[in-house]
Amino acid sequence: MTKALAIDDSRAMRALISRMLKGMGFEVETAEHGQAGLECLDNSTELPDLVLVDINMPVMNGYDFVATMRADEHYANVPVVVVTSETEMSQVMRCLDAGADEYLMKPFTADALHDKLAVLGVVVS
Repeated sequence: MTKALAIDDSRAMRALISRMLKGMGFEVETAEHGQAGLECLDNSTELPDLVLVDINMPVMNGYDFVATMRADEHYANVPVVVVTSETEMSQVMRCLDAGADEYLMKPFTADALHDKLAVLGVVVS
C-alpha cells in the first residue's frame, strides 16, 4: 500500500487530508508539528511515498522540517508537498527552496491534491 505522512497543527486539517489521501488508496500517518513528523520518519520501518506538511506550526515549522528532512540522504527522494494558507508567495518559495517539491494553497479539493500527486508521479488510484 502507498504510504503518506500528513503534518499539520490543526487536528481538523489532519483529518481532512487523511480522508482525502485514504480515498486515493493511501495508508496515512499524521503528526501535529515538524518535530513529531521527523520522529514518525525515524521510527517508521518503511519510508512514506509522500509527505504533506503545513508551513506555520509550533515546535518545528514546515521550513525547518523540510530543510531537516532534505539534509538526511535517507529521505532525499521522498516527495514533499507543502499545504498552506500562507498567501505570501515568498513564504511558499522559502519552502520550495528548502526542498519541497510542490505546494497547495488551503483550502483545496481532493481533485487538486490528486492533480499535484499525479504531476509528482506519486501513485494514486
